[in-house]
Amino acid sequence: MDETRPIFVQIAEGIENDILAGVLAEETQVPSTNEFATYYRINPATAGKGVNLLVDAGILYKKRGIGMFVAEGARNRLTEARRETFQSEFVRPLVAEAAKLGISSSQLTDMIRKEGAS
Repeated sequence: MDETRPIFVQIAEGIENDILAGVLAEETQVPSTNEFATYYRINPATAGKGVNLLVDAGILYKKRGIGMFVAEGARNRLTEARRETFQSEFVRPLVAEAAKLGISSSQLTDMIRKEGAS
């Protein structure tokens, strides 16, 4: 766990990562808040807070008496949200810095291709 960020956020991101990686497919059950609490040695309420973030976002849903499940379309929603975040947090600053340094779009593209090849 990363000590600089709230645990419940890290739990939510971990579930998101498992969905994106295909570890948790749509309509499959996710571990319970008690399982998360035991695994991470945290309070079940903290684990629940992380799970509820994803319920609120429509990524997970509850089957009464059974548990939490990955919602249909969750992977696509997560992919789109992460792409938007990637663009705003990485691409825009990268393009802005390149412009400050006089790096053209084609030069920047070439740099990215070289990095991707290595």
